[in-house]
Parts: sequence; structure tokens; C-alpha cells
Amino acid sequence: MLYVSDLMSTNLFTLKQTDSLKTARSLMNLARIRHIPIVDEPGYFLGLLTHRDLLSSTVSRFADVGQDVQDEIDSGIPVSEIMRTDVLIVAPETRLRDAAEILFNHKYGCLPVVDNDRLVGILTEADFLKLTITLMDAVEAL
Repeated sequence: MLYVSDLMSTNLFTLKQTDSLKTARSLMNLARIRHIPIVDEPGYFLGLLTHRDLLSSTVSRFADVGQDVQDEIDSGIPVSEIMRTDVLIVAPETRLRDAAEILFNHKYGCLPVVDNDRLVGILTEADFLKLTITLMDAVEAL
């Protein structure tokens, strides 16, 4: 039986709730990620910021606002203003199939993995795609 701990990513990019939206936007672009867990100093999970959250907080391009103005606006807004706190989490010992059903049924892009209130990993759709590719390669090799 496979568990979340078998597939989750543990090399995480995280932010603090006092970090700015500009920092979050830069991190997402540089690391090519769509989800950033928000933690406090000891690593307790507080919430999640998604690419979609950032897009919804962006001044409309129809407003004819330049990137420098958007960056200035983003610099003054802490992540805590738009992060989600009502996030469904899973434990490392959750069955992988159960986690897949949660992602699929709720149309989530990721599940933070939390143990004793501390963030220990993240499970994303991309993790399942990698697993699918590996399984397809194994089937084709038979």
C-alpha cells in the first residue's frame, strides 16, 4: 500500500504570513510553482497561497497599470491578506489513493502534508502525473 509520505515533496518553498505578495509572485515565477504553504517560525502550517489567489489580487490589465506599479502595490500587501486558511490537509500516513480522491473530487491542485501541526510536505497534481508516467513506463516495459 502506498502512502502520502511515499510521494509527497519535502523540499518546500514556504513563506511567512508577513511576506509580501511581491515576494510570493517572485517565488512562484522563479521556482515555477503554483502553491506556497504559509508557515510560522517554528514551521507550523498556517495556510496556503495559490497562483489563482495571486491572479485574483492583481490589478486588472484593463486598468492599464504597469508592472512597476503592480510591484509597488504588491510590496505593501502581506500574504496574510489573501492566503487561504480553510485548507484541507492530510497526514503523511494517509493512503495515497485517498489523497488522490480528495484532489480529484474537490478539484484541488495540492494538499499540504501536516504532522503534529507542522508542515512536512506537499502533495500536488504534478506528483501524481510523475507517478502516472512511471507506471505507464513500467506497463510498456512488460
